Amino acid sequence: MSARFEAAGRVAIVGYAHSAITRSEEVGLGPLTMRTTLEAIADAGLTLEDIDGFTTGALFPSSGGRPLTDGVQIVTADWLVEQFRVQPRWLCGFQGVGQICGALILATNAIASGSADYVVMHRAMHNPPGRYHSNPMTEAEGAAQWVAPHGFWGPPVHMALPYMEYMQRYGATREDMAAVVVEARQAGAKLPWSHWYDKPITVDDYMNARMIADPMSILDCDIPVNGVGSFVLTSAERAKDLPHKPVYVAGYAQGRSGPANGVDMWSLDDMMAGGLEVARLLWESAGFGPDDVDVPQIYDGFSPFLYFWLEALGYCGFGEAHQYVKDPGISPGLPFKTGGGAVGNGRMHGVPQMLEAYLQLSQRAGERQLASAEVAIACQAGPNIGGVVAYTAEPTT
Repeated sequence: MSARFEAAGRVAIVGYAHSAITRSEEVGLGPLTMRTTLEAIADAGLTLEDIDGFTTGALFPSSGGRPLTDGVQIVTADWLVEQFRVQPRWLCGFQGVGQICGALILATNAIASGSADYVVMHRAMHNPPGRYHSNPMTEAEGAAQWVAPHGFWGPPVHMALPYMEYMQRYGATREDMAAVVVEARQAGAKLPWSHWYDKPITVDDYMNARMIADPMSILDCDIPVNGVGSFVLTSAERAKDLPHKPVYVAGYAQGRSGPANGVDMWSLDDMMAGGLEVARLLWESAGFGPDDVDVPQIYDGFSPFLYFWLEALGYCGFGEAHQYVKDPGISPGLPFKTGGGAVGNGRMHGVPQMLEAYLQLSQRAGERQLASAEVAIACQAGPNIGGVVAYTAEPTT
């Protein structure tokens, strides 16, 4: 392997914690984030006094126009530092889509540059009361005037358009997707932190689920939840003295391609063109390709993302993903085979993918542990607007 990313193998994840996932708020999101972060620090064999860097991506993705209060609906790194009453050497937050990847990149670069020694990265998700993507608009302005009056509002509807294109162009069916969602729920049903713990579904459950935006049903969308995931990162040298096997950051790529139509609607071609460029940047950064990856954690916050990521990353050809996912010889590292992904856990934005990559490569996955887990990738959001990070079990250069 020959990575372009100069910090490859120099920064490692050394600990984590994951809160319980609930539908409604049982513990305030701020206190829950504090508790989970302290648990992650302890898991890494450290104390709060050791931590000199904090970061997150705090975007609240509901399109319902709700007010945001730091420490309630979102939890920024600034809020966390203020509550802990500490003075970090480095404090930064990622703005935009792809929050997990963006925050991880910030943390990695801070450690590699010497700006911080030990960085906590967290992601806190809030589920507001009422419909998550309800539309409060009484007037539609700007680009929204061309779509909102016709019901084209919110991510589930936006995702239905390229998914319908995919189905019509390549002959994919909802029965094909049933295999993905059912296996995701089976995996999530085995995880104690999953919202769907002990709640698998059948193909009939999927096929009869309430339609949200044809062809997407409610089971094609990850369920909104309250929850927190926290990770601790440090340098490869410092990681040697900590209790758990480190997992090294090997490379990354971020996407930010706008829709060609200018009204915030991505066609299938928009999605794939942006995704191909992100994949090219990832493999160039990491110095390896899809065949080298043992644990590909593909994002599935909306189930069609799985198809788009698989094809963009080069796991199969265009139009082949709906058949690829049904292949009995498929990599056991895909999200619906081990960690459950977003559909199998809940709307934790990329935390399930990053967590499963870490647990597998650090040999901490318990009964799910794969026989071979040396290289992983973890994606978030759509391939054209999100991001993806590569990890290795041993440092690379």
